[in-house]
Amino acid sequence: MTAVGARLVAAAADTIRTHADELTSLDRAIGDGDHGINLRRGFDAVADQSDELDAMPLGGALEKAGMTLVMKVGGASGPLYGSLLMSMGKTLGDSPVTVATLAEAFASGVEKVKARGRSDAGAKTMLDVLVPVRESLAANVDRPVPEILATVQEVADTSLEATRDMIATKGRASFLGPRSRGHLDPGARSSVLLIRAVCAVVGESE
Repeated sequence: MTAVGARLVAAAADTIRTHADELTSLDRAIGDGDHGINLRRGFDAVADQSDELDAMPLGGALEKAGMTLVMKVGGASGPLYGSLLMSMGKTLGDSPVTVATLAEAFASGVEKVKARGRSDAGAKTMLDVLVPVRESLAANVDRPVPEILATVQEVADTSLEATRDMIATKGRASFLGPRSRGHLDPGARSSVLLIRAVCAVVGESE
């Protein structure tokens, strides 16, 4: 894995640790109340494998990190984030790491999340951030990297805020029906945090 890849792992783990209590609080309002706790456990396990991941190409490292999340994270978030990373890794393979190949890999990962969760944007889930970000990447892949990063983060933030007025139709929050309105979706929030962490590392590398 490249030096950038190693920094991505560290940044992802750090942001989840920092925001674990916030994510758990959001999940307490409309879910099981364990989103932050579970993700912290998973990303700590990924960070503990940093030496092994460092020796792998980025595609392989993403696959292994995804498998770790599936094994270590309880609830729905482990299988969903794990599926995202594993699909990205398989799609990336040994291809050169470019904006185009990463956008393609991310698109593949989002489709895997949709299939795994049997859901799509509009159900008040992490897909309400991931799908618009995928579309933004596809539409802006030929622009300068700093512009892509700024646009992606803006889209992610706007998409997260839009979940506040949604009624959940998937996951634990769906049991609340209309009472799920008025709350940010915790999975969408963790998606924004991770996207921002990735953008920060990539931006520093430019």
